[in-house]
Amino acid sequence: MEATVVKTGTEGKTWGGGSKSPLKASYGKMMMWFFITSDALTFSAFLAAYGFSRFKFIDSWPIADEVFNHFPFLHGVDAPMYYVALMTFILIFSSVTMVLAVDAGHKMQKAKVTLYMFLTIIGGLIFVGSQAWEWKNFISGTYGAVETKGGNIVQFVDTEGERIAIADVAKVLPEERVLHERKNGLWYTTDGEALPSFSINEVKEGFKSHEDFLVRVQKLDENGAKTILSREESLAMINDNAIRVVEGANLTRNEYGPPLFADFFFFITGFHGFHVFTGVIINIIIFFNVIIGTYERRKSYEMVEKVGLYWHFVDLVWVFVFTFFYLV
Repeated sequence: MEATVVKTGTEGKTWGGGSKSPLKASYGKMMMWFFITSDALTFSAFLAAYGFSRFKFIDSWPIADEVFNHFPFLHGVDAPMYYVALMTFILIFSSVTMVLAVDAGHKMQKAKVTLYMFLTIIGGLIFVGSQAWEWKNFISGTYGAVETKGGNIVQFVDTEGERIAIADVAKVLPEERVLHERKNGLWYTTDGEALPSFSINEVKEGFKSHEDFLVRVQKLDENGAKTILSREESLAMINDNAIRVVEGANLTRNEYGPPLFADFFFFITGFHGFHVFTGVIINIIIFFNVIIGTYERRKSYEMVEKVGLYWHFVDLVWVFVFTFFYLV
């Protein structure tokens, strides 16, 4: 008995998912659009949660210009947002080179596709490396701060309002410092958590001897700046309320302000960085396929176009992340 072959009416056409071709797109491109839509909803939820949390702590949220003010090889130079702006430019430029690669693919120009894909990969690698560098500085911190009994962060400044590092405040005392672990009584303390550079007693003693040092609290004044206390108020705050030294930021403590800021920063920028890293890996695979002539033999560079959709998406998401974390 001869088998019956069912035909869909789409043989030889771009769409392979049924009798109708939505938007005249191939099956692969449609699936990429479905993924992008679902991922956009995920990022939207994360950024909305960040927005609600910032609104709740609007009077004490860290000031981005003070947190992200580093630039590679320029130690001690206050460069607010300069490096983040450079990262953003590089990522957007990589999106331009991806557009050029897709356009060259439509014209079946293998050499140009190879060049522009290579430039896109380089831009992505620079961005991921830059984001790792930002994380390193955010984790290690710059000046250090003190946490009070209420969980608030207190930072040190001079009479001009300029930040002062913990190392310039603390006075080294002849005391033995022990790292608390589960084995010596504190079962709820994470093993291996490094001791801060100075103890809280050393900071208290050092602060007393510097008459021109003040502290500022998280609360913002009418000008949008952190509130600086008088010398008497500063002494009372440090002597009566300071409980520990905080250096840098992690998921539980943050020298820049509320720990929630660090939690969102690590999660959202890390999630986006994972997307960029994944895009770089996929671009590298497509790049080598271009070199060996895979798409020339297929007479179609549609795979370059599909990965281009993903790359433009991660670029667009970064614009929103950049706006929420660094500009607003």
